[in-house]
Amino acid sequence: MDTLLLGKLSLGLIMGFGGLGSSLGVLAAGSAAAGGWAKQGKEGKPLSGTFAGIVGMPVSQTLYCLLLYIMMAPYASQGENGAVLFGIAIGVGICQFLSAYAQGKIGGAGIRCMTENGGKGFGYIVMAMGIAESIALFALVTGILILNNENIMVKAITATAPAIG
Repeated sequence: MDTLLLGKLSLGLIMGFGGLGSSLGVLAAGSAAAGGWAKQGKEGKPLSGTFAGIVGMPVSQTLYCLLLYIMMAPYASQGENGAVLFGIAIGVGICQFLSAYAQGKIGGAGIRCMTENGGKGFGYIVMAMGIAESIALFALVTGILILNNENIMVKAITATAPAIG
């Protein structure tokens, strides 16, 4: 495969992994939140806004992938970077995907826990979700370190207009 094409493909991959993981994470937590709100409503209790915050937490991985996309894009025009960009997209992207999904599963279980025990345990749930978030942050930092390594990445050459007069 053409390495220039591989580099450009990597831009879509990094966003795809982040978006898919965040979507599945939101689905897992959101389904539990909807069930929790249904139970609270049936019992005549006020609906918990805390659940919405938990549902939204897995979206951060899409943001991290967007940041990497922005940082990777200038390198994608150099064919020599294709394999490295593909490696970043696969390695970091899978970490983002799994981190977001894990956050959603933890959040969903936490929402069910809070629904059953009168709302207790929010801090512990957020801490557990934060541990899953740390995986995404470590992966993001690793991707940035690779992109900033002058021994690995080939920078695009920018043409300048000749001076007049």
